[in-house]
Amino acid sequence: MNKVTSWLWGVVLIALGVILGISALGIIEINLFFSGWWTLFIIVPCFISLFGKDDDKTGDLIGILIGVCLLLACQGVIRFDLLWKLIVPVALVVIGVSMIFKDALKGKVLKEVKKVQGKSGQKEYWATFSGQNLNFAGEKFTGCRLEAVFGGIKCDLREAKIEDKALVKAGATFGGVTIYVPEDVKVKVVSTSIFGGTSDKRKNINDEAEKTLYIDATSVFGGVEIR
Repeated sequence: MNKVTSWLWGVVLIALGVILGISALGIIEINLFFSGWWTLFIIVPCFISLFGKDDDKTGDLIGILIGVCLLLACQGVIRFDLLWKLIVPVALVVIGVSMIFKDALKGKVLKEVKKVQGKSGQKEYWATFSGQNLNFAGEKFTGCRLEAVFGGIKCDLREAKIEDKALVKAGATFGGVTIYVPEDVKVKVVSTSIFGGTSDKRKNINDEAEKTLYIDATSVFGGVEIR
């Protein structure tokens, strides 16, 4: 959680506390349980997540879209039967647009990722309904592919030998991938997220390092963490 998202959550909690206090004192009667109040548990977290570090906001935008549409349906603005017919097509449009803009904005990084991928002999590691702990200490590392499907993978590169550039392709589908990176490399990330996300939780970030680790992450109801 970065400073902006932490600040926004603080504002939300303060506002909620003030509203509950005013209502309890009888100063103003505020009904928090209006029709469709539960949709706020979808809308608010997705909105705040837009200000997070993850560069792919597709899942957050779809979440906001679904939450707002459900709220409007609960309020009688649109019919529920029409909502179910439109929600999938609109979500597909949002995903398509986000992929186009991602390619445009991250085009340079994507080209570099393809170059590195062509030079690196990638080993594959899978965790399906299971977990894997990988440690590349003392090994020459050029790249690998990590796929967690209803499982988890921890990949420790902190003591790996990265000579110039390396690539990690990470996929998390209803699972999680955690990548521990050395302090003497800079990290460049491209990600695609659908109801998931990629988060950089490193304490020490060295953007001036000569070595580069590229991370190509895909998250579907899952998450990729960089530590």
